[in-house]
Amino acid sequence: MGNLSRRNVLSLGVALGLVSVAGANAALAAPAGAAAGTDPWWTWDDDLDRLMATLLDTGQIPAVNTAWRPWVDNNRPVPSGLPADLAAHLRQAAALPSWADRAKLRLAADFNRRKDTYLLMLYGLGSGIMSTVIPREAKSVYWSAGGANMQDRAAKTFTFGYDLSELTAFEPSGQFVVTANKTRVVHAAVRHLLPQSSRWKAVVDEQIPISNGDILVTFHSLGTFVHRKLVEWHVPMTAAEEDAFLHQWQVAIHLLGVRDEFIPKTWAAADAQAAQVLTLILTPSTEGRELAEDLLGLTAQVDLGVTRGFINEFVRYVLSDRIGDWLGLRRDYVAAATVRTGWPAYIAFREGLIPIAPVGFYMFDQFIRALAMLFLNKAGSPTTTPITIPTGNRPGA
Repeated sequence: MGNLSRRNVLSLGVALGLVSVAGANAALAAPAGAAAGTDPWWTWDDDLDRLMATLLDTGQIPAVNTAWRPWVDNNRPVPSGLPADLAAHLRQAAALPSWADRAKLRLAADFNRRKDTYLLMLYGLGSGIMSTVIPREAKSVYWSAGGANMQDRAAKTFTFGYDLSELTAFEPSGQFVVTANKTRVVHAAVRHLLPQSSRWKAVVDEQIPISNGDILVTFHSLGTFVHRKLVEWHVPMTAAEEDAFLHQWQVAIHLLGVRDEFIPKTWAAADAQAAQVLTLILTPSTEGRELAEDLLGLTAQVDLGVTRGFINEFVRYVLSDRIGDWLGLRRDYVAAATVRTGWPAYIAFREGLIPIAPVGFYMFDQFIRALAMLFLNKAGSPTTTPITIPTGNRPGA
């Protein structure tokens, strides 16, 4: 995608897909691979949670947000103005796990750059919209502080995907390690705040959001889902590239606080885990329908070169007609035929599998560029949209 790849536009999708990491049925069994005697649905971030509860209750969060705003680069020391306990946590957590393989992480970054077109569409119009039919995720997003302004919420969470997709994401000169650890702190704050919302408590079956299990659900709606679709679409990938793509996500969710024993070791294990903890719980909700319309409504603010019916049909193509029906996405059968015949041909031409550009190639190409620019322009950049810790929930919650 040429100059749009300066930080890789797949960040759009993560901006939408990672609007929160909450969301599965706590009654489900522990994921495949969980160590005996442990349960990811009852695993949080206990020490950090206690610390953030204290900082919130004593009114220290505004000062923390000010102190850590300039801290963005992986090789920068933790800011000196932070509370001592929080600074100590960040110094310990802001490091890659011992099992991280830098060669795999570099290969994953290169893979992201070369496949950014497909990743953009899958993360954005697939994973992002899927998040609105993960009930606890949709409800947690809706009743949190950012749920009242999804454009601002997407702009803030954009930073996560923006930094993850950078070629130097995990290098000293990159920013993702810091971004992930800031996000982990935000999650701890939300775990203290959301249980104070009577509106949130009235619609969920949990007492504390964003468990390790919930983060795994979001991983599967992103990484596992995207990998499965790339295979289904016959996008060429080497075994090493597939392994590196998984490894990138393994390191990312480790940095978010997921215990290593819960993290799937292979794509086969990830698929099995996803079948257990994600596929079975997809269902619509009032909050999710509103969030989906808010997210898709952002695309109506500029001319993308296609109709809303085309966007609706692409969502249906990527996710399913069942999910499209849940979200009330109006049918456009002409657009549906264009998507279902044109997109596979578009991939085949891009990958050199057919010699002549198919009918509709330039429509798809221009749509992807316009969609990327929409979110690049709306979300800004990490330097203009810092990650901040919330101090409350949705107004009225």
